[in-house]
Amino acid sequence: MEVAEAVPEFADAFPFEEFNRMQREAVPALLERDDNVVVAAPTGSGKTALAELAICEALAEGGTALFVAPLRALTNEKEDEWERFEELGFSVYVVTGERDLDPRRARRADVLVMTPEKADSATRKHDSPRYSFVTDVDVVVIDEVHLLDSEKRGSVLEVVVSRFRRLCDPRVVALSATMPNVEDVADWLDAPPECTFAFGDEYRPVDLHADVTTYVHGDNPFQDKYRRLYKALDRAEQHLREDGQALCFVASRQDTVRAAEKARDELAERDVPMGARGDYDLHTEAEALDNDTLRKSVLDGVAFHHAGLSKNDKDHVEAWFRDGTIELLFSTSTLAWGVNLPARCVVIRDTKYHDPLEGEVDMSPLDVLQMLGRAGRPGYDDVGYGWVVCDNSEADKYRQLLREGKEIESTLAENLPEHLNAEIAMGTVDSLDDVMAWLETTFYYRRAQSAPEDYDFANVRERVRGVLDDLVTEGFVRTHDDLGLTATQLGMLTSTYYLDMATAAGFRDLAEAGVTEAGVLEAVAQSAEFESVSARRDEREAVASVLGGRGDDLDAGPRKVLAILHASMRGSTPPELRSDAWVIRQNALRLLAALAEFLERFDQPAGANLAHRLEARIDTGVPADAVELTALDGVGSGRAHRLADEGITSLADVRAAGHDGLVAAGLSGGVADAILEQAADLPDVSLDWGDFPETVARGENDMREVTVSNDGGAARVALRVTATRDGGDGDTVEMTSTTTYLDGATTLPVGVFGADDDALVYAVDVVFPEHALDTHHEERTVRIV
Repeated sequence: MEVAEAVPEFADAFPFEEFNRMQREAVPALLERDDNVVVAAPTGSGKTALAELAICEALAEGGTALFVAPLRALTNEKEDEWERFEELGFSVYVVTGERDLDPRRARRADVLVMTPEKADSATRKHDSPRYSFVTDVDVVVIDEVHLLDSEKRGSVLEVVVSRFRRLCDPRVVALSATMPNVEDVADWLDAPPECTFAFGDEYRPVDLHADVTTYVHGDNPFQDKYRRLYKALDRAEQHLREDGQALCFVASRQDTVRAAEKARDELAERDVPMGARGDYDLHTEAEALDNDTLRKSVLDGVAFHHAGLSKNDKDHVEAWFRDGTIELLFSTSTLAWGVNLPARCVVIRDTKYHDPLEGEVDMSPLDVLQMLGRAGRPGYDDVGYGWVVCDNSEADKYRQLLREGKEIESTLAENLPEHLNAEIAMGTVDSLDDVMAWLETTFYYRRAQSAPEDYDFANVRERVRGVLDDLVTEGFVRTHDDLGLTATQLGMLTSTYYLDMATAAGFRDLAEAGVTEAGVLEAVAQSAEFESVSARRDEREAVASVLGGRGDDLDAGPRKVLAILHASMRGSTPPELRSDAWVIRQNALRLLAALAEFLERFDQPAGANLAHRLEARIDTGVPADAVELTALDGVGSGRAHRLADEGITSLADVRAAGHDGLVAAGLSGGVADAILEQAADLPDVSLDWGDFPETVARGENDMREVTVSNDGGAARVALRVTATRDGGDGDTVEMTSTTTYLDGATTLPVGVFGADDDALVYAVDVVFPEHALDTHHEERTVRIV
C-alpha cells in the first residue's frame, strides 16, 4: 500500500513511499472508521507513521489534533519533524511549561503537541480564555500509552485521557510498545476489536536476542559504575570489531560523558579498531561542535547524547551514528523514547539512577524494554542483541521481564486524592453520583474489573468514597444538602498549583499562624514534594556549613533542601550539593509561587510579598537589599550585583540614576534604556501626610487623611495604618487595613487620639502582594501634650 494511495493530499508529510506490513494492517481502522484505536507493536516497527495517519485524518476533515508525547524533550523534536505539515499549510504548536503560551497561536493551531503534565495543567484551566483551546481538539493521539504504568507519571496520563473524554469526547488513538494486556487499554478506551491491534515480535523489523549479564556488586558505587562499564564493553566489543554499532544507556547526562571518555581509553587498550582520526572531512565537521569533549571523542568513533547538548551537537551525533561514523554511543533513556537510532547491540549499563527528589530508584521496566527495543538495524542486521547489566541478586527479575514482558497497571490509586480534588475544583465532578461516574471512566476502574483480586475490586467504590470523605474532613471539598460538591479555596489552590495534599494543608496552617522568613523556607523544605530527598554522607558537612545553627530540628532530607535554598539566595552553592540543586531549586520556586498565592488568599499580603521576595532571591541569588531589581526583565544576578555595588538597589534608585547613571554603573546604553522604560511601568508610590499634626492634646481625638499616590504602573496593593507607643514596647493597634488596585491616588482615614502615652508612632505600609517589590513604609510621631 502506497502512502499516496491512502492519503494522497498528505503524501509529502511522510518520509517514505510505502507502508510496512504492520502499518498496512492498521490503516483501515484509522482511515475508514471513527472508532478509538489501540495499537501495541514492537519498538522500531513504525508506530510513528500511525500517529501521523491519525493526525492526517483529523486535518482532512478540518479538525484539530493533539499529540501527547511522553517526554518534554520529544515535544521539541516533533516540532522539528512536523515541519512537513507546516509545508502543507498546517500549523504545529508545542505547548510546554518552559515556553510562554501564545493563546492565539494555540487556538489557530492544527496540530498541538503536549506532555501529559502540560495537558493536565491546561485542561484544569479549560474554562479560562487562555486555555479554552484544549476543548476544541478532535483527535488525541497518545504516544507510548504504556506510560500509564509509570509510578510517577502514569496517573497523570490516565486522568488527562478521562478528562478529555468527559470534556469534548475526541477520538483517541493510543500507541504502545508490546504489552500483554492491550485488551485492558482497549476496553478502557472503548476501542472495538476491529480497532485493537497487538502486533507481536514477528513484526519487529529485526529479530531480538535479549539477555542479562551480571557483575559483582562492591562497596564503592563509583567503582561499581566502571565494573558495569567493562561488562558493557565486553558485550559490545565483538560487534564493534565486526563493524557493528553499539548503544549503551547510562543513568545521567554526566555519566554519558564520563563513560564515553573511559570507553575510549579502554577500547584503545583492547586494540579495537575504531575511529576516523585520519578523516580530514570529519575533523573539519567536528570543529562545528559546541561541546569540547564531544569534539575530541567523535574522532575515536565514540560519542554521547543527552538532552543537555545543543541542538547542533545532537543533530551531528544522530547523523554520524546513522551513517556509521560513530560506532559506540552513550546515552540517557530519553533517546530510547524519542529519536529512532537503532544499533546492532544495545547495553543497559545502569538499571538504577539518582533522582534528586527520590534518591536512588530503579529504572522502570517500561524504560528497560523501550531501550532494549532499539537493538537491531533494519536493512543492516539479521539479529539485534540487547543486554541488561545487573547485580546477581536482580538477574532473575530482569530475565522474567525479558521473557514475559510487563502488564500495564494503573497507578491512580496512589494519587487519587490529588486527582479527585482537581476534578471537583474544575467542576467536572460536582456530586457524589458524578464521582462514581468519573471513577468508571478511569483505567484504574477498568483494570480493577480485569484483575479484581489484585485491585480488590469489590471495595473500589468504597475506597473512593473514603477519599472523598477525607477531602471534606480536611477542608478541601465542601458538601451541600443536595449531595452536591464544590471545592473550597484550599481545594482550588491545591489543584491550580499541582500541590500534594499534605503540602497544601501545611501552607494553609502557615498562613493562619503567621509568617516569617524562616517559617516560609522551612515550610517549603518540609513539603511532601521533597519527602524522599536524602542527604548522602559527603553532603552533610556542606549542609552544616551553609545552615550554621538553622534548621537543627529538621531531618537530614529537609535540611539538605533548606541548605540549597539558603545557598541559592546567596548565589553560591557548595560543589557537594550542586548535582541536586537545580531540580530542588526549580521545585522550590514553584512551591513558593503557590505559597504566595495561599498567603494572599488567606489575607496575609505581607507574607505573600515575603514569599515572592524569597522566590526572587532563590532564583537569582541577588542580595536581599537589591531584590526589587529582579522585577526588571534582564536584571539577573550579575547585573543586580553590579548595580548594587554602585548603590542602586531599588526602582527609585534606578529612576534617579537615569540613563547616564546606569551606564556609569556598567550597563550598555541599550540595556539602560530598556530598564528605564520598564521601571516607568512599575509602581512608583509616594505618601502625602497632608496636615498631619505633630501634637495632640491628651484625651482629644482628631481625624486626618493620608494620601497614597502611584505615579507608575497600576498594581494591587495592601494598605495598612498602625499606631504604636513611642519606643516600640507597647501594643500595635491596626487602624486601617484594605487591599485595592492602585492606579493614581487613594486616601486613608487616620484617627489621631490623645492617649495616656507621651507619644504615638503612626506608620503607613504599602505592600505589594503580587510582586517582589519593597514595602513602602513611612512613620510620623505625634507627641501627646
